[in-house]
Amino acid sequence: MRQRYKPWADDFLNEHQDLIIQNPAEHKGKWQKLFSKEQPLHLEIGTGKGQFIVGMAKQHPDINFIGMEVAKSIVVTAGEKMLEAELDNLLLIHADASHLLDYFETDEISTLYLNFSDPWPKNRHEKRRLTYSSFLKQYQEVLHSEGELIFKTDNRGLFEYSLCSFSAYGMLLKEVSLDLHKDEDPLNIMTEYEEKFSAKGQPIYRCKALFQK
Repeated sequence: MRQRYKPWADDFLNEHQDLIIQNPAEHKGKWQKLFSKEQPLHLEIGTGKGQFIVGMAKQHPDINFIGMEVAKSIVVTAGEKMLEAELDNLLLIHADASHLLDYFETDEISTLYLNFSDPWPKNRHEKRRLTYSSFLKQYQEVLHSEGELIFKTDNRGLFEYSLCSFSAYGMLLKEVSLDLHKDEDPLNIMTEYEEKFSAKGQPIYRCKALFQK
């Protein structure tokens, strides 16, 4: 989906470089120093407009959160939400997840979230899917030994593909939900996409998985 151009995006990023990090490689292994206190560090890849990551930071003040988004026009919208919430346990990164190992040290992340990632449905685009094995290898490196990968989507095809990808990689499937909202998890924070699709009666799929190190 093409994102609406925001002519003010560059100015916003320049004005808030302490909250939206554009040079994440400089903080590899030192992310805790950017927060007011040292706490477990959770990362969302593809944070979108920020509803999920801001909601999680509000719900869990005892955790430090980082939201990563590659699209400039979207990350600034998440930045506006973050500023309005006035949170000291949340940062955003404007960067590409393909280079995750350049940004985070081994075992630096406690939990990693993938929410409503682009399904890239064509076979020739398989390697772009965020649950493809090359991405899983990076996740395994940055997550500590007991760290969870939590994946949500409305796309059944991507969900089935991802379960197979996780299993083939040797991951342990800790939880598999074929209708998350029917299961009524009281701690679930919805993304903007999740609200949209669930309002239409579409099931939301979620998987929690562990790497076996």
